[in-house]
Amino acid sequence: MAKKHNNYLYNCDQVRALDRLAIDRDNISGLQLMKRAGMAIFKHILQHYSKHAVTVFCGSGNNGGDGYIVATLAKEKGIAVQLIYLKHPQQLKGDAKLSYEIANKAGVPMTDFSPDMLLEDCVIVDALLGTGLKGSVRRSYFDAIKLINNSNLEVIAVDLPSGLNADTGDVKDICVKAQTTISFIGLKQGLFTNHGPDYCGEIVYQDLAVKSTIFNEIQPAAIKLQLNPLLRHIKPRQANSHKNDYGHVLVVGGDYGYAGAILLAAEAALRTGAGLVSVATRQEHISAIVARRPEIMAHAVDSNETLQTLVNKASVLIVGPGLGQSLWSKKMLNCALKANIPSILDADALNLVARDQIQLNTMDHPYILTPHPKEAARLLNMDTAQIQKDRFSAVKKIAEKYHAQVLLKGTGSLVCISASSTIGICTAGNPGMATGGMGDILSGIIGGLLAQDVNQNHCLALAACLHAEAADKAAKGRQRSLLPSDIFKPLSYLIG
Repeated sequence: MAKKHNNYLYNCDQVRALDRLAIDRDNISGLQLMKRAGMAIFKHILQHYSKHAVTVFCGSGNNGGDGYIVATLAKEKGIAVQLIYLKHPQQLKGDAKLSYEIANKAGVPMTDFSPDMLLEDCVIVDALLGTGLKGSVRRSYFDAIKLINNSNLEVIAVDLPSGLNADTGDVKDICVKAQTTISFIGLKQGLFTNHGPDYCGEIVYQDLAVKSTIFNEIQPAAIKLQLNPLLRHIKPRQANSHKNDYGHVLVVGGDYGYAGAILLAAEAALRTGAGLVSVATRQEHISAIVARRPEIMAHAVDSNETLQTLVNKASVLIVGPGLGQSLWSKKMLNCALKANIPSILDADALNLVARDQIQLNTMDHPYILTPHPKEAARLLNMDTAQIQKDRFSAVKKIAEKYHAQVLLKGTGSLVCISASSTIGICTAGNPGMATGGMGDILSGIIGGLLAQDVNQNHCLALAACLHAEAADKAAKGRQRSLLPSDIFKPLSYLIG
């Protein structure tokens, strides 16, 4: 029995390679794998929908073949079942045709799809389209997906929801909205970012009992990040310790009207465990910052010389929260970029780098860039839709162009240490995080971890997980009203 590899994520080419290896190494046929997949889906139906009739939508490929097996098992169990096909069974080829013949022999009721057909109360199995989809959904399949989505019935997707790009999580025109997606052998990376989480529902991984050794031959394209293993990179504190042992974070930003951003970033660095935190900001914001959080050392800065004095005392630099794009903003950024200490660039620091085509210098510590999709688009001189269409490619392009470590924020935030590294995906988080100030807190968390000597190659992944899981704990039952500062309390419990 193969062990679960439910944290490894693959692109379509890799999934096909895994399938081939599974067939060759286990000396089994594609049809046998298809039967295992069908059985896994059917067992899920029995566990969760035993009193329901079953309607299976089948396409022409291996996904459709899985569907024919599911329908056969339901028929043999005495469950009311109907199979709706999008391609006439006589036109099927390979293992899919063999699966049809099994279903036909079992007496499974089958009918050709019609857009005006009615769906009775049942659980729907979506076995229409698999990993091969790259472009638009053909008209007949479009109509079938529309019918499924308009039915308001429970839907189980076979391997992935039909219409979803398995590599990118992109939806070109339409996609099945499933309550459950049962994915086989290799989890597809597109399930976990972009539109994937909106359409997949609960994702159930089934390894189909393939040999564990096959996974050693294919390097995953991405990996799901987990908080608990990453927490081990935070060193325990000694009883005989001092504030200077835990670093000094300097946050640069807070132009007129943006004091809140720099305050949130600075407090997040404190809450994460930085020994000292300073802010360099406008004079007008000093009293408010000190009144709200006296633990922060607030400095009015209006010249390169003043800022340089603060930079010289810092061990970590965060530039961008509330920075703005004024002449003052640009002056602060240009001075900060000369520092040779771990540096996080966020928000308007990224926008200024993109606008002015600033070349980031090579220093001992790679810059950390934390763009959201719009900022990523500016960095690459693309539009936001292009970024979202292939987030995996975008994050690697930014890392390569700027010789930086990159955290591309959004649903399924992506962490890229270098253009050649395996991408990490943070699958925690919730829609309540879509509010101003959340990114500032993330920057502060990164800075606080770096200040405590968390290895920079693990820092981004840990910060993304801490930020998202703290937000999940804070948002229970109230996502819509979630405020960025609400996550400070759960963050303090997570980090210890």
